[in-house]
Amino acid sequence: MIYLLAGIMLALILMARSPKIKGMIGESSVRHKLSKLDSKEYIALHDLMIKRPDGKTSQIDHVVISRYGVFVIETKNYTGWIVGSEKSEYWTQVIYKRKERLYNPIRQNYGHIKALESYLDDDSITFIPIIAFSTRADLKLEQMSTDVVYTTRLVSTIQKYKDALLSEEQIHRVQTALSAKTIHTREERKKHVSDIKASIREKEALASAGICPRCNGKLVERKGKNGAFVGCSSYPKCRYTSNSV
Repeated sequence: MIYLLAGIMLALILMARSPKIKGMIGESSVRHKLSKLDSKEYIALHDLMIKRPDGKTSQIDHVVISRYGVFVIETKNYTGWIVGSEKSEYWTQVIYKRKERLYNPIRQNYGHIKALESYLDDDSITFIPIIAFSTRADLKLEQMSTDVVYTTRLVSTIQKYKDALLSEEQIHRVQTALSAKTIHTREERKKHVSDIKASIREKEALASAGICPRCNGKLVERKGKNGAFVGCSSYPKCRYTSNSV
């Protein structure tokens, strides 16, 4: 019996360390925080899979609909230093001496907003992007125009927006439209993950070959105030950058 309990405890510990499980725990925590918003003013939707015109899908962690705008929230459950700038293609996660690249979540969230704009087809709707990191991360970011906050500041960040931008009719229309376009099947979710992995592999292969993943130009090493980085030789026409050198 003791060995069985020890085995179960070990399995639970290993599962808790899994990135997938950590992500699920992080998103559950954010759901709880968003539930504290006044339900008379804010409508929170979670884990949306929105079909895009190109046949692919955008997976959106959280959307909050209110008269103050439509908040599109991308959550990240990373640890360590997170280094990056608003315009760079990739950010860097630093844990001791180990560095890992992550796609700029501001760009990722921008793609989600474009997908929502396409579906809703209403230029009068204001979208407000927010990137929320776990407090386990230490953000070392350049000054941002986009809200990049810790999850503990998420609710107060939403509440700082006070200008009424949407009518009750618009709010209802957005909620109805998003509910109708949400994908729930496991097959669609698997396809979405597969599409993302294929896209990342293609971009990484091009960058490794010294080719700009955005415009197919030549990548060159440049110097910035934060050190060396790789950028496109077609700058300023193409502003692709990477922290990898």
